[in-house]
Amino acid sequence: MKDFKNSVVYQIYPKSFNDSNNDGLGDLRGVVEKLDYLEGLGVDYIWLTPFFVSPQNDNGYDIADYYNIDPAYGTMEDFEALVEGATKRNIKIMLDMVFNHTSTHHVWFQKALQGDPKYKNYYIFRKGENGNPPTNWVSKFGGNAWEYVEQFDEYYLHLFDVTQADLNWENPELRQEVYNVVNFWIEKGVKGFRLDVINLISKPDLLENDYIGDGRRFYTDGPRIHQYLKELNENTFGKHEDIITVGEMSSTTIENCLKYSNPDEKELSMVFNFHHLKVDYKDGDKWKLKEFDFAELKDLLNTWQTSMMEGNGWNAVFWCNHDQPRIVSRLGDDKNYHKQSAKMLATAIHCLRGTPYIYQGEEIGMTNPYFNDINKYRDVESLNYYNILREQGHTEEETYDIIMARSRDNSRTPMQWNSNVNAGFSEGTPWIGVIDNYETINVERNLSDENSIYNHYKKLIQLRKQYNVIADGIYEPMLVDHEAVYAYRRLLDNEVLIVLNNFYGKDTTVTLNIEDFDDYTCLLSNYESQNLTNQMTLRPYESIIFYKKTK
Repeated sequence: MKDFKNSVVYQIYPKSFNDSNNDGLGDLRGVVEKLDYLEGLGVDYIWLTPFFVSPQNDNGYDIADYYNIDPAYGTMEDFEALVEGATKRNIKIMLDMVFNHTSTHHVWFQKALQGDPKYKNYYIFRKGENGNPPTNWVSKFGGNAWEYVEQFDEYYLHLFDVTQADLNWENPELRQEVYNVVNFWIEKGVKGFRLDVINLISKPDLLENDYIGDGRRFYTDGPRIHQYLKELNENTFGKHEDIITVGEMSSTTIENCLKYSNPDEKELSMVFNFHHLKVDYKDGDKWKLKEFDFAELKDLLNTWQTSMMEGNGWNAVFWCNHDQPRIVSRLGDDKNYHKQSAKMLATAIHCLRGTPYIYQGEEIGMTNPYFNDINKYRDVESLNYYNILREQGHTEEETYDIIMARSRDNSRTPMQWNSNVNAGFSEGTPWIGVIDNYETINVERNLSDENSIYNHYKKLIQLRKQYNVIADGIYEPMLVDHEAVYAYRRLLDNEVLIVLNNFYGKDTTVTLNIEDFDDYTCLLSNYESQNLTNQMTLRPYESIIFYKKTK
């Protein structure tokens, strides 16, 4: 059966994880080499970002062949060895599938360009109007979302890079192709699927200009999205009781996420939403900086937790992934309270109702690299926005401040294994630079330190398996108006869990009003533990988990 409520998923960005052949790129054999490490951490699933054949314009999210592995990452034999090695360690493999678009290098798109009507209908081609594109929609990577094709006098839609052409899910033949891909990998032993920007696949019948936004309101959670997901489920993973799925939901709503993840709807197991990771966007703009809004963060976490619980939906809970800056640099303090803030942020997420996701390096407190030279960046979005920000009139210093805080490359630097050359990632020249702090922040040091960030994560994973209240309990917000503390209670039958998290680098006092506080024990803290009392002072970035079980 799908046992995802007390499971933990570990995300691997293979390109940056471990390089087995010293060509500067991580690979599948590199993952195989580190399976013992992942087993030691205690994770249940490994989610691998795409390693399929790709021109790598968007680091593999521009897939040119869904059935074959890019030679840069290895071979199908390597993948089969990974499934076998993981299975021996009771770890399951989750693949990252991109079905909103393909690379323009994909044979389907190449046949479309040759005028083959079957394959042209796999994509979204439209006539322009008066020399303009069909709509004024903005690509997620900047610029108009339509690209002109001269031989057709038509445009194709690309919500992302110009080399990522959107697929036409209105076409049942295309949908069948998608089912074939999923079933192929299920046959290979894959037990999980992460579906990239899956809530964007259903476009409206009428394509119109957006005069108040960038167009996303027309295609996000689109008109037939739930129909398409039900059909995908029915024709592929829904036939198997032991396969889990998670949808990446861009700019979504709770109402839709309840439908996506409520088991009765037969769509997906769980969903990612990103609202809580926009609380440091000024005016909702990723490329404008501000201090994170703690009250908004708390409100979003509390609202999503309670609403998804009430509607029997299920969240994927996380801080980090391959598209997000490192959380300890973003909401913590990676200079003065590195260990304390990294542990606090872990505790805050791992005791929630939902399936926790750990992104490679998060469990050792990896930080943003703070690259202040555009030549060190590799991400297409960052390179585009460097130019856009300069054109908008930002100084070079301002531009670097923004890119350093927001770039997707923040999470894509090589995994820091030890203090050897290139942090033990590769003996070759890494495809992207290693962070300067690898000699102090690395796996080897974490494994040898009883109080390390790694060991804190390991304990959190164990607690989820040991105490049913974490996986199955109801969620109750606490201290809702406190200006520095995010706190909540989890309840199941005769078990109670109280989680207190100080989000700031200074002491703060909490008043709890709990009658039987003597009955609680401390399960985990990032300081020398203290007892639960009605009046408590939490130290900088302190987090504590208290537990009681009544007879």
